[in-house]
Amino acid sequence: MMIYAICLVVGLVFTLVSVIAGHFFGGHDAHVAGSGGHAEAGADSSDMPGISIFSPTVMASFVTAFGGFGLIFTQFPMTSKTVVSAPLSIFCALLVAGGLYKFLSMVFRHTQSSSESHVAKLVGTEANVITPIAENGVGEIAYVVGGSRYTAAARAEKGASVASGQTVKITRVVGTQFYVTTI
Repeated sequence: MMIYAICLVVGLVFTLVSVIAGHFFGGHDAHVAGSGGHAEAGADSSDMPGISIFSPTVMASFVTAFGGFGLIFTQFPMTSKTVVSAPLSIFCALLVAGGLYKFLSMVFRHTQSSSESHVAKLVGTEANVITPIAENGVGEIAYVVGGSRYTAAARAEKGASVASGQTVKITRVVGTQFYVTTI
């Protein structure tokens, strides 16, 4: 019975410390100094936040549930013996941790579905030149995908100059640089 109480307390303390530390020291405002800007091309969901079965949150929920269910099961005469209460507690803790994992996975999947489009799907998309593309140089284009407007560095496919305001078609993407042709 003592192990159940320890698991319950450790799980609850870990959860409270995580919430408080995550709120005050979460690092959610991190910025890379000197980055000079950002590129909105080439993104996919591989670097999006997610959840793992072995994440501290899921493991803490398992430990907390194991302790809580263990304490509950020891209160009933039929399940008071450790050989009965431990497997039942493990089963219930697995259900709780699994349910939390499924819930968090669903939340991350829905909230982190990026408005960034997959780059391969951009080929053929029309865009407008917003910063002129100099001969054999780089300019900037703006394009709309899924109702969101994006900008990206662009080069003319044949090295020709392209004036600002001209409509172009994206022909390929190399890294974060778009190649375009005039329409």
